[in-house]
Amino acid sequence: MDWGVDMKRPEVVIVGAGIAGGALATVLARGGLDVLVLERTLEHKDVVRGEWIAPWGVAETRRLGLYDLYRSAGGHHLTRHVTYDELVPRAEAERRTLDISAMLPGQAGPLCLGHPRMCDLLDAAAVDAGARLLRGVSRVRVTPGSPPAIEFVHDEQLHTLTPRLVVGADGSNGVVAQQIGCTLQRDPEHHLFSGMLVEGAHDWPEDLQIVAVEGDVNVLAFPRGGGKVRVYMGFSSNQRGRLLGPDGPRRFLDAWRLDCVPHADAIVGATPVSPCLTYPNNDAWVDDPVRQGVVLIGDAAGRNDPITGQGQSITHRDVRLVSDALLHHADWDVAIFDDYRTERRERMRRLRTVARMSAVRESEFTDEARRRRAGIHERLAANPMLGVAFGAVFVGPEAIPAEAFEAPAVEAVMGGPIW
Repeated sequence: MDWGVDMKRPEVVIVGAGIAGGALATVLARGGLDVLVLERTLEHKDVVRGEWIAPWGVAETRRLGLYDLYRSAGGHHLTRHVTYDELVPRAEAERRTLDISAMLPGQAGPLCLGHPRMCDLLDAAAVDAGARLLRGVSRVRVTPGSPPAIEFVHDEQLHTLTPRLVVGADGSNGVVAQQIGCTLQRDPEHHLFSGMLVEGAHDWPEDLQIVAVEGDVNVLAFPRGGGKVRVYMGFSSNQRGRLLGPDGPRRFLDAWRLDCVPHADAIVGATPVSPCLTYPNNDAWVDDPVRQGVVLIGDAAGRNDPITGQGQSITHRDVRLVSDALLHHADWDVAIFDDYRTERRERMRRLRTVARMSAVRESEFTDEARRRRAGIHERLAANPMLGVAFGAVFVGPEAIPAEAFEAPAVEAVMGGPIW
């Protein structure tokens, strides 16, 4: 749906109407700025990820004034986390159950909501606040400067605008980062990850999220309520064709026939209601998300390995820092984003370390990997504080001592280098 556009010069043009673009447009429009959002697609589709907000990300949604919007649309809180492993007796794994509803004061645990639903909510909220949204936009070209320039085609008409600021929120495969001269860096692929939404899993506890490792798979489950569960599976890169073809979803569910996971039959017997998409697990980032007149947010500025599910929380933090800079400064020189650049660089470095630790621990399936995993379990059982860096997934990377992310601390729990 399009709401039309008055091609007067807007203050901010946002490229991308997903979570990052929709959230920023809503906050800026509510703050009184003239915002235009450009979106390539005509409708938001299920991308099988981006549906879990960590407690530290939930805190960001509250600061942005978006939490009530998500909850009223069916946002579902989780309260318990269990890590199951074929190497650990089930009773012992459940003895270590985490109360994830009490990790951050004032937060009720992680929040789950469908990605397309959230995008639509934010787009509508932005328009209600006065932003203008165009869908079906193509041939976007951004030129940094003071002011920046942006060209795009809509309804077969070429438009050129010179707003005060352009925001690239067009995701990891977007065009803005490359157009403004950002250099993309990425870690090597570690393993493959696949996700799918299922329904009819009524025997799965609605407050319980799990991570499990058994055989040649690493599985995760995040219930959304009403028998719907977003499930994931990590597996080796040398099994690239494992889920290809029309029976891929069935093979995905069959992989959940795991002895170490109670209630696994609820997933095996559920009905797929989304695509079954597979993608590589690795980090990717740009050298600097800021240029004269242009700033990148969300995945466009760099994404974290999705194994720890930090994308939504990262995005909402980006939106808060960038919107604060814009709403609290009259002069929009690049210097107003210095805090954003500095904080994001360190935030992503720490999360990159935690994601790599998680990938090495949970998504390697050789005999050597099992021995390493057993050693990790032994060290953590003897001294749980060794694993403090893993807490960043829930409470945020800034809440964990910096030394926990340095090589000596990481190698003490992992038993050696992780890179």
